[in-house]
Amino acid sequence: MNKRLLITLTAAVLLGGVAAGYTALSGATPDDAAQSVPAGAGPRLMVLSNGKLSTVSRTDPAGSREVTEQRCDRVYSAAGTISCLRPVGALKASELAVLDRDLKELRTVPLTGFPNRTRVSASGRMVAWTLFVDGHSYAANGFSTSTGILDTKTGTLVTSLEEFAVEGMPQRPIDTNYWGVTFTADDNRFYATMSTGGHRYLLEGDFAARRIRPLTDMDDVECPSLSPDGTRIAYKKAVGGDPQKGWRVSVLDLATRAITELAETRSIDDQPAWVDDRTVAYGIQRDDGLNDVWAVPADGSGTPAILVPEASSPAPIN
Repeated sequence: MNKRLLITLTAAVLLGGVAAGYTALSGATPDDAAQSVPAGAGPRLMVLSNGKLSTVSRTDPAGSREVTEQRCDRVYSAAGTISCLRPVGALKASELAVLDRDLKELRTVPLTGFPNRTRVSASGRMVAWTLFVDGHSYAANGFSTSTGILDTKTGTLVTSLEEFAVEGMPQRPIDTNYWGVTFTADDNRFYATMSTGGHRYLLEGDFAARRIRPLTDMDDVECPSLSPDGTRIAYKKAVGGDPQKGWRVSVLDLATRAITELAETRSIDDQPAWVDDRTVAYGIQRDDGLNDVWAVPADGSGTPAILVPEASSPAPIN
């Protein structure tokens, strides 16, 4: 027990020591105060503005912005449930904070690692997250991730998908990593990325059965995001199968397995978000360290355009 406590405290100190550098990379600058103006009624987008949870009108996303003091490295929201991955701080590791629509804290889960991805199911019941435990890029060799899921209705917490059985594999390979969860409408099934043996498969998971099934016919699928109608997955695909060459935002039709490369040709290291059934959004970091949220049609047509300037981590809310 004492040894485990020592390891935890040591990890917190180390994470706190590099927190400033990570904050700069994420574009979250604590000393910058964004101007807050009510975003108005109607459909909105939740984003991070310099690391602060904010909302904008979906009809005028580049317009007025309501900025809160709630800080997150990653955020996502659905049906009144907000998942906020709070940043690493001095002598403080990161944590998952589950908030309601009024930003009331419902539950926190202590985490060790650097916040990377989070998603909430459409009903608001299920919350998932991914952290880098070792390394800071999916393109790096030897990176390690930790991905967990919380059922906010029952309180059931799975701290790592490594607890799940893998169909077709009596013993889980030691090089396995999971990341980028996205939930189906039934709050039980989900998709994510599973990497092993140099391959990055789309996996289908069953939360209640504690089981995952790699879809070995779907290689090179990273950070999946299920469309609102449940028929397609937006994801990032390694160029030429090599993450060192960057990623191309693409859309997979689950029924036909047809893949559509979207009009965005820049490398996108993000989990895409569906603004609606026709539009995919994602973050791109600028040379000055800040981020912009861009959007592009999901059918491969059109051209990329900035959706929300100086923002990241988009999520549609009603």
